[in-house]
Amino acid sequence: IEKFMRDLKNKLTSGKNLNNIKSTRGKMFGYQVLGFGGGAIPKEPYSADFLVIAGGGGAGYSRSGGGGAGGYRNSYNSETSGGGGSSESALTLIGNTVYTITVGGGGGGSGGDFTADSGNNSSITGSDITDVVSIAGGYGGGSSQDPVNDGADGGSGGGGRGLASGAGDGGSGTSNQGFAGKAGGITNDNAGGGGGAGEVGDADALTFGGDGLASSITGSSVVRGGGGGGYQNSAGTDNTGAGGGGKGANAWQSYDPNISQTAGGANTGGGGGGGSKSGGGFGASGGSGVVILRVPTASYSNSTTGSPTVSTSGDDTIMVFTGSGSYKG
Repeated sequence: IEKFMRDLKNKLTSGKNLNNIKSTRGKMFGYQVLGFGGGAIPKEPYSADFLVIAGGGGAGYSRSGGGGAGGYRNSYNSETSGGGGSSESALTLIGNTVYTITVGGGGGGSGGDFTADSGNNSSITGSDITDVVSIAGGYGGGSSQDPVNDGADGGSGGGGRGLASGAGDGGSGTSNQGFAGKAGGITNDNAGGGGGAGEVGDADALTFGGDGLASSITGSSVVRGGGGGGYQNSAGTDNTGAGGGGKGANAWQSYDPNISQTAGGANTGGGGGGGSKSGGGFGASGGSGVVILRVPTASYSNSTTGSPTVSTSGDDTIMVFTGSGSYKG
């Protein structure tokens, strides 16, 4: 080894080779090949699949419509996006570029004197990509002082209030993200179910939240993006939209607290369940959203903020962001 290094040194310091090294100094080629340091090799651009779900809408007050699910956008393995949309194109990420992850919170339910809140958007943004933004779920209609009986538009639309003197319309969903909420009833006071990623409100039965969609981006199938159930003018049933939708209250709520309204599921983007007409008719809150990135393990940088849950499946690494953060490509 000593003789090899001595011969290599003599060759490198000869006039001809010294000139060669000087001529390639700017390109760092001689240094990289010979192992004398400097010049990190740029990482090749690589593909990243995503699932981006916004926060679900809260439900209104008293015989209120269910909240709409947060907008649902998916690029993984030809799985569909919300609202009947097709699978989206994967992102192309560039090394050392920082991509900002925003996870939207769920909207608050109505406490009576005000309307409920729609959820908040979720997104992936960066300087070299077309931003992926999922739209917040719309709130469910219903308020005691400000008679806003219509459900709000959103990623998926909120359900309308059920009221004989003037039921509310359901809110519209966003194309390729979610479906519309259902209008409330006039003759029976049943409120409309919030729209889900996979179907409109009331698709399964009166007051039912629309179902969400299943994705296997994390390595196992999980349903997310369910709409909240509306108020039920009956003994009640489980009218949640599959995938984190909250349950709507019913006419017997004041006698049985176990059948009251429930919030949308955390990190599902589910809509909140509608409030009763008695015994405390407050609407339930929507569930928070989630952002999931799936990249080849060979390209994964291990540089994140926001404490995502990181796992592997096959040849890929999966980052599940349940709060806002970032990923450096």
